[in-house]
Amino acid sequence: MPLDWSQCPDVESIPGKVSGAWVFRGTRMPVATVFENLEAGATIEDIKECFDVSRNTAAEEAGFDLFLTTDKNIRYQQNLTGRKIAIVVIGNTQWPELRLPVQRVVAPVTAATTGSYSEVDIPAR
Repeated sequence: MPLDWSQCPDVESIPGKVSGAWVFRGTRMPVATVFENLEAGATIEDIKECFDVSRNTAAEEAGFDLFLTTDKNIRYQQNLTGRKIAIVVIGNTQWPELRLPVQRVVAPVTAATTGSYSEVDIPAR
């Protein structure tokens, strides 16, 4: 019988995030992966070394103040609470459509503050 993870505050299951698998809260690390590795002889320290289980983004850890992305699902895939880096999401990945209204991106980038989050909608032409 599988374990009931619903009462554990350190894990979550969100449809669309790692196909709804139980993951450690704020990460994309499936709980099952830890058990599989432990069964294969890995230690907790081995698992920490092999998998990025930190809640900070690589950009934040590298000292960046702003993360500019086109990933509209980032707020569902990452735990954004407590972060220092500002995030600006651009709603279109096509340069020809982004080139003309580029000022719509520059404004939120310029206004970004510690921990802020904003989305810029750039509709397709």
